[in-house]
Amino acid sequence: MKQLLFLLGVTIILTSCGTIVKHNEAVTKLHPVEDLHDDIDQLYKQLQRLHPRLYQYTSKETLDFKFDSLKKAIDQPMTSRTFHKSLAQVTKYVGQGHMSVSAPSTRFNRKERKARRGAKFDINNLDFEYLDDRIIVRNARGKDSVLVNAELLEVNGQNAMDLHQQFKKTVASDGYNTTFHNRVVGYRFLSYYQQANGRFDSIALRFRNPDSTFLKTYKRVFKSTKNLLKKDSIAKTIPKDTLTKTEKKAKRKIDRLKRRQRSKDRKKYGYDFLNRTYIKNLSFIGEDSTVAFLEIKSFSKGSKYEDFYEEVFAKIDSAKSQYLIIDLRNNFGGRLKEITCLYSYLTDENFVMINPSEINSRSPFLKYMMSNARPTSTKILAGIFSPFIYGYDLFKTKKEKGQLYYRFKASREQEPKPNNFKGKIYVLINGNSFSASSVLSTKLHGNKQATFVGEETGGAYNGTVAGFYKIYELPNTKVKARIGLAHIDAPNKTKPDGYGVKPDVDILPTYQDRLNQLDLELEWVLEDIKKK
Repeated sequence: MKQLLFLLGVTIILTSCGTIVKHNEAVTKLHPVEDLHDDIDQLYKQLQRLHPRLYQYTSKETLDFKFDSLKKAIDQPMTSRTFHKSLAQVTKYVGQGHMSVSAPSTRFNRKERKARRGAKFDINNLDFEYLDDRIIVRNARGKDSVLVNAELLEVNGQNAMDLHQQFKKTVASDGYNTTFHNRVVGYRFLSYYQQANGRFDSIALRFRNPDSTFLKTYKRVFKSTKNLLKKDSIAKTIPKDTLTKTEKKAKRKIDRLKRRQRSKDRKKYGYDFLNRTYIKNLSFIGEDSTVAFLEIKSFSKGSKYEDFYEEVFAKIDSAKSQYLIIDLRNNFGGRLKEITCLYSYLTDENFVMINPSEINSRSPFLKYMMSNARPTSTKILAGIFSPFIYGYDLFKTKKEKGQLYYRFKASREQEPKPNNFKGKIYVLINGNSFSASSVLSTKLHGNKQATFVGEETGGAYNGTVAGFYKIYELPNTKVKARIGLAHIDAPNKTKPDGYGVKPDVDILPTYQDRLNQLDLELEWVLEDIKKK
């Protein structure tokens, strides 16, 4: 038995090494034109088979023409990365922001992964945003905090705004919306740069602030290098531990309790490990707590979100707040269950959060699990439990008038919470208010429950294709396509189709506002409350 397990382990290791070599060769070589055309055909077939709203915003005739034109335009061998750029400029016409294609990267073997583990790259201290035809630093951590609001001019000698325009060509939003393009490319600027150029271990950025223009270079510091730097900086004499055995035991107990509390807080408030901040926060504005300010940066982090909202609205009720401001700016969405939970505190009537979702397959969850880009271990487990998964999918689906529907929990009738908020609601939105945050905005807007301030949401008012995703890896180039399998929409609708939730009060901040540390959207709301 031991020999069998040993041989099995060796086989897995050798197979893994061979797979990495084969994958890296595929993503770096020039692919023949025939293989590139085959990948285009394979992706379009997947979309036609699985995507429930493929022709909602672009007609079949036009989309057929786009894919055919792409094949005609590709008459020379290409690398996977170059092919990805061309492919993304066509798939964006599907008009669904959740549908995307991503360029493949080379993979590391075990030794290389170990060498890179724990590496420090200070470029991760910077967050960017697009504003006033500029890319600026919206947030910075550590020693780079002095760069906040600095304008990014160049990346490795390339004009930053030229890069922004290039990346925009590959980004899809929901429908005909344009606010998402500028916002998301600014917000995820370095991610798009890596998509276009591959992984990098050093990068040179040229900045401009009101006083000067300067160049700053960032380099990845690997663990071995960091250890050497630490050894050079640490004093040779280490202070002797003077704590008694009893004191040490008490200290360990206190540290253990702190760790447990920190873990609980991270589950309740959601934690962004990169920025080292909580993503859900409640505060009160004014000495009398008349105004409650609820900032939610994401609906995807923090498993104990129900505890969070129970705590939030208990505090709001106790403070007798008359106004609630919900900040959904730069909230890219997340769980349907979470927005349903939040909405139950914002209404005093029974409600249905979303309609049953249109699908093209009776087994969307199984398709999600069995995607060819999933790890082999995941697919093996899915295969073992496939009878149960398929049975669950069948239980959740129904067919009406020839159309298949999937019933998420959010499509059932829900009851409001007893301590639901009964005061005036304001919602702050921008182009990065997407997916679940846009569904929540649609529900509040459609029922005339809130005043919206800011910029049109990136997510469409009339729904989006998301829910489950098939991650399909193209056979030749290894480009990955993410295909939404369910159409998610609130009962509320608007015309014309293809646009986001539009604000009652349009406010677009400027670069000067950032320099002056002004939050115009929030200030407008506070002034409106003051008038009332």
